[in-house]
Amino acid sequence: MRVLVVTSVSAERDAVLRGLHGSSRFEVLVAGVGPAAAAASTATALATAKYGLVVSAGIGGGFPGRAEVGSLVVANEIVAADLGAQTPDGFCSLDELGFGSTRVPVDPRLVTRVTGGLQAAGLPVTAGPVLSVSTVTGTATTALELTSRVPGATAEAMEGYGVATAARHHGVPILEIRAISNPVGPRDRASWRIKEALNVLEAASSIFPEVLL
Repeated sequence: MRVLVVTSVSAERDAVLRGLHGSSRFEVLVAGVGPAAAAASTATALATAKYGLVVSAGIGGGFPGRAEVGSLVVANEIVAADLGAQTPDGFCSLDELGFGSTRVPVDPRLVTRVTGGLQAAGLPVTAGPVLSVSTVTGTATTALELTSRVPGATAEAMEGYGVATAARHHGVPILEIRAISNPVGPRDRASWRIKEALNVLEAASSIFPEVLL
């Protein structure tokens, strides 16, 4: 099975490539930052070549108590957490508006297999909903609001829902994996551990050939 791995920036792509050690079954794409760029680039790739699986991979924020810095998250659901409308009564999701769905489920067998493989490799990993946002969370208030919208939310990034939308359009299974570089909440760049997260992403990618069959 050929696998398309979609990253947002070159540093993520390079970490994944280092982990893959030249495996010919994988193509690693830099799609750009945000859900629109990710969807467009993924859709273009899927229109020009055949793949059996798409993986949205990169670094992201972890919700405290659910995914700590330096750990990994495997999405069991990909959620567009800020896609909807603000109303006098609060946020109303696309689902509630009746215009579609903000949630893309991930095959639970795939989640179990990948999570088990990462654990067997000695890597800290959690499975849970990964939120896609167009604006990265920068306050405790927003973090609390997101977890109230999506109970059990584990991590936050910007591209997963865009990648998943393109994959679903082409009938290809989707997976999202995030290496946690920072806690979701008040924006404190001094607390970011991007290098460490990229190292964990590289380590995770090294088991892809074994678990993504």
